[in-house]
Formats: sequence, structure tokens, C-alpha cells
Amino acid sequence: MNSVFLSLGSNMGDRRTYLNEALERLDQLPQTSLAAVSSIYQTPAWGLTDQPDFLNLACRLETDLTPLDLLQACQKIENDLGRVRQQHWGPRTLDIDILLYGQEVIAGPNLILPHPYMKERAFVLVPLLELDEKAFDPATGHAYQSDLAKLSTEAIEKFLG
Repeated sequence: MNSVFLSLGSNMGDRRTYLNEALERLDQLPQTSLAAVSSIYQTPAWGLTDQPDFLNLACRLETDLTPLDLLQACQKIENDLGRVRQQHWGPRTLDIDILLYGQEVIAGPNLILPHPYMKERAFVLVPLLELDEKAFDPATGHAYQSDLAKLSTEAIEKFLG
């Protein structure tokens, strides 16, 4: 089994319900089990900032699915839960990103691992490092803790609702 870290986010509708439903569906994927889930964090939108705040979390899966099969499964879950891709970085019911897939380094047309923007996103690194404080970039060996230290985390709050 491969340890895989995902980032999940939602900023439309009943955000917490979308995240919970996505976690349930991820756990039901063949050859896959949900091993750990971070706290939920409320964060401002990134990229296109004139939109509602996100709820974000990270999770760790154990899976024998290939990286591309997992990507397709994540996209199906997004679509099944109402994701409409109208605007890059726009509002969405659900966003699932594969952050790390074991120690795989992939630079394909449909999937890049580790996730190319994760080092720039505190809303990704905070929940990821909650699950694995020693997480590192498998391409470089660089610790993600040092990336987080360079980012502002003041707008990231644990969601208690």
C-alpha cells in the first residue's frame, strides 16, 4: 500500500457536509482506506480572492490505486458532489488535490507530484503538517516545515462549527 496525502477544500453550500461526504467516498474506493484526517481549517480564498472563505483539511490514504487512477477517482467524487469547473481558482463545492503519493515524483500532462503549488499555500501545509510534521518534498528532500515558516498563517483558523 502507498501512503498518499490529499488536500480537500470547499467554499460553496454546506462546506462541512461536502468535506465529510468526500472523505466517506474516498474511504470506499477500491484498494483504499482512509488512515488519518486533519482538523478542519477556515481560510481565505487563494488566487481569486473575491469569494467566500474555504474550509480545508488534509487526509492520508493507504491505497494500491495508481496515481492516475486515484486522480480520476478524486475528480469523479468532485463531479458527483457538484463541482463545476467554470473559473480557474473560482468557488467550488469541492476541490481534491493529490499532494504526495508515497515518494513518487511525476511530471505528466494530467498529474504533477508532488503538487506544484503546495509549498506556496499555508492552507495546504498547515493541515498536511498536522498529519505528518516531517513531510518533505520527495524530489528534493526539502522539509515542508521550512516552507511553512516563510508563509503567513494568521488568517488560517481551526474551524469549530
